[in-house]
Amino acid sequence: MSMTYGAPSYPHLRHDINMLRRNWLWFVLLGVAMIVLGFLALGSVMIASLATAMAIGALIFVSGIAETVGSFWSRGWSGFFLHLLSGLLSMVVGFLILQAPVGGLLALTMLLACLLIVGGVFKMAAAATYRFATWGWPFVGGALDLILGILIWLQWPASALWVIGMFIGISFLFRGINWLALGFSLRAVSPETES
Repeated sequence: MSMTYGAPSYPHLRHDINMLRRNWLWFVLLGVAMIVLGFLALGSVMIASLATAMAIGALIFVSGIAETVGSFWSRGWSGFFLHLLSGLLSMVVGFLILQAPVGGLLALTMLLACLLIVGGVFKMAAAATYRFATWGWPFVGGALDLILGILIWLQWPASALWVIGMFIGISFLFRGINWLALGFSLRAVSPETES
């Protein structure tokens, strides 16, 4: 049995673009909403940081409940107790973050700093080792990650109050710009009849 993966045919692609073009305004409105949220997050980075910690705590808590309930469906499995323990641990961690969001924010910020430092070192090492075409860009990206991680770590715990909120705000801004650009690009596409 062989499967062939290829680019979609032109009529299929044209059909998809025409379908998206009809809803271009929704993409623009989504982009505007995300840009507004990005500016709001950047205007109050501490609130955005705490809201992010609360949302992560709630997600961990709910996933812990789901995992705990799911573990009882597999009682006959040899890994039942580990599955159950993992779910209960997720519930406890989520509950602790919800009860003390500032403490959760401190931990999340330290994890982010560690991720940036370790990830930056690995990116730089991989780029310098393999020296593929345009290897300099990943090396510079890794160096920037490393520097950001060190700066966050050096200013911790004070950085916990603004870093995550600032990153969320910047992310919302750029994602909003992307959706806005997509909406206006779809609007500019000339409608064609489908064959």
